[in-house]
Amino acid sequence: MTTAPDEPRTEPPLWRQALTIPNLLSLLRLAGVPVFLWLLLGPKEDGWALALLIFSALTDWLDGKLARWLDQMSRLGQLLDPAADRLYILATLVAFLIRDIVPWWVVAPLVLRELVLGGCVLALRRGGFAPPEVTYIGKGATFVLMYAFPFLLLTQGGSTLAAISRPIAYGFMVWGGVLYVWSGALYVVQAVRALRTR
Repeated sequence: MTTAPDEPRTEPPLWRQALTIPNLLSLLRLAGVPVFLWLLLGPKEDGWALALLIFSALTDWLDGKLARWLDQMSRLGQLLDPAADRLYILATLVAFLIRDIVPWWVVAPLVLRELVLGGCVLALRRGGFAPPEVTYIGKGATFVLMYAFPFLLLTQGGSTLAAISRPIAYGFMVWGGVLYVWSGALYVVQAVRALRTR
């Protein structure tokens, strides 16, 4: 855990950082969140929602690769990327709960994890610390959940595809959910240790 810098690093202004290809992809993903929710809860166009979710997962992978390849890593990108991931996860969970695709007891611990981490980030900022760095487990959990969500959409209905998708979706959801809660617990431990040093 590192303390927040006393003086800001010399970086381009935010509007210029936003015009890089990786950050434009992250902004595009963020703009897709309300569209995704509308597709699921409005007309219930699961096919288009599924396509948007897959597009989001691909751009999530691509923006990180491009940032490294093009040497366009920035502070804004470090904030946008996890923000887009969390918004997609929360939006998907809420929509799935409303449509009875997943039960409340699956959604509750994952949403609670986000609320607790939000409190930790605020406490760290007050203590002069930067937010916890994203861990490998956290990235892996997000990756697995992003795989689970499309398969959960495919489980709707009584088709052969739905029957095939069901065990895959449930397997990814259980695995991703456990990793997601575990990574949240690790972030909390990091935050508590950092705050105790003060």
